[in-house]
Amino acid sequence: MNSLPFERRLEILADSAKYDVSCSSSGSNRRGAPGGVGSTTSAGVCHTWTADGRCISLLKILLTNACIFDCAYCVNRRSNDIPRAAFTPDEVVRLTMDFYRRNYIEGLFLSTGVTRSADHTMEQLIAVVRKLREEERFNGYVHLKVVPGADPLLVAEAGRYADRVSINIELPTRRSLALLAPDKPREAVIAPMRQVSDLIASARAERKKSRKAPPFAPAGQSTQLIVGATPESDREIITLSEGLYRRLDMKRVYYSAFVPGSDDRRLPALPTPPLLREHRLYQADWLLRFYGFAAHELLDEDRPNLDMGFDPKSDWAVRHLDLFPVEVNLVDYEVLLRVPGIGVRSAQRIVAARRHARLGEAELKRLGVVLKRARYFLTAGGRYLGGIRLDGAGLVARLLAPEKRPARLDQLELFPAHADASALTGEL
Repeated sequence: MNSLPFERRLEILADSAKYDVSCSSSGSNRRGAPGGVGSTTSAGVCHTWTADGRCISLLKILLTNACIFDCAYCVNRRSNDIPRAAFTPDEVVRLTMDFYRRNYIEGLFLSTGVTRSADHTMEQLIAVVRKLREEERFNGYVHLKVVPGADPLLVAEAGRYADRVSINIELPTRRSLALLAPDKPREAVIAPMRQVSDLIASARAERKKSRKAPPFAPAGQSTQLIVGATPESDREIITLSEGLYRRLDMKRVYYSAFVPGSDDRRLPALPTPPLLREHRLYQADWLLRFYGFAAHELLDEDRPNLDMGFDPKSDWAVRHLDLFPVEVNLVDYEVLLRVPGIGVRSAQRIVAARRHARLGEAELKRLGVVLKRARYFLTAGGRYLGGIRLDGAGLVARLLAPEKRPARLDQLELFPAHADASALTGEL
């Protein structure tokens, strides 16, 4: 594998890494045009976002795409006939530093297939980050995969060097994992997750006592679930995600639509990846993390799957019309968050602004609140904004109506007269 030219190995290992969505973009191919600037490739440098919203570019590669496991859903499975390649830890370090010095990247996302054993592979990954931190004094962002089944001492060492660690749970249930990934027992995945969660909590507590205490995976841990390869319902998936967020303090659960690429008879025959289902799961996940919803409110035994026509929040609201409309000047922040079309930022602006003025439709628009869907669920100053009966059929038709795009885009004003909450609160 190491006899291939360096550039060829980079091409193979960057391409093999594109199926891991633990960082959030890539997958676009576009060649540069004469007279233009820049181009994109489907693998190699991708992007992720920091806690404060900054986008950073990452070199996203595998250490090797050879693997002793034979997981049915994985393109790098042992039995797949694909070109194999590997880097040495020193080569990954050199590649990372060279790219960083050229300002191509701001960090590294490093995953791998499993060779020889989980411990041997984990030691190779740690050798990369240890050398980056201790010898090259690299202070950029590093996201490191933890190999399921690795020794707990190695897991603990990985978190001392990496900003974020992740262990892919892959499939929602123990039953499905045993069917499609028999080499990967469920406990080998969950145990390091629990260990990482405990070590993160312990490190945070120590750093509250002393800022000199060493951090452990300060950007937290994440995981990935494959959607559509097995028959689990959305309810099972969302309930699992809720448990991971609450019990293991998971920073993020990523959902990856199953990409049919194998004729394994254990896999479903899907014509295309279930991308809309993946999108709805991300929307439901957002409601769990930022909008105060619980999994059982979104889905239950009678409705085990998300509606593909509605976003989950609108779907919930239509099923709970007895709670609407709500008065925008009076309801709690938590209730505002449940109004379709009102996001976290709009809810915060409304709560801040109404301390100083009574809000009507005009004031809501000046605050930047998008009323396309929200108007059917709101009163402002006692006046219902929807203009139709809040009784079901007509409302559903309005909510499903395609969005009308403006005929032209106006240039934004540099100093708008009343563009944000400061117009009502006096804040600058």
